[in-house]
Amino acid sequence: MPTANRLVAAICLAIIGAIVAELVKPLMPEGAYFGPFTYVSAAIGLGVGWVNLGPRAGGGTAVAINNGLTSVIVLVVVGLLGFGSREMLRQALRHRYTEPMEALRGVLEIAMGYGSYLLDIKIIAVLIIGGIVSGLATETAFRRWR
Repeated sequence: MPTANRLVAAICLAIIGAIVAELVKPLMPEGAYFGPFTYVSAAIGLGVGWVNLGPRAGGGTAVAINNGLTSVIVLVVVGLLGFGSREMLRQALRHRYTEPMEALRGVLEIAMGYGSYLLDIKIIAVLIIGGIVSGLATETAFRRWR
């Protein structure tokens, strides 16, 4: 059921996803093609906020901060696995993998490789501060618009 806290959570995590995507672009190799990278990251944030952070509101300030940080971790994991899966499919169409388990292992390897780009202090700060603010904003929306 659509509620204000779900909407606020979705918008907050979509903004975090877009900001992190823009911060990652300069760290990637020269000549990398990004396409709709920022929009897809924002869409993943929108979904994670709506499904994961929004329904958890209502537990108080400490729980809100915890929920925001947890949702940011979910955003990162879902994003890495999503983009890793996309890259694995691209490589699979070029016949790089011979077995399905090798392809699944490839998703994890690619996701971990992409995750290494997230180990920048600015990105970590945006994720932590954004998670805290998102959790608190979602809690405020829950209390204000029940």
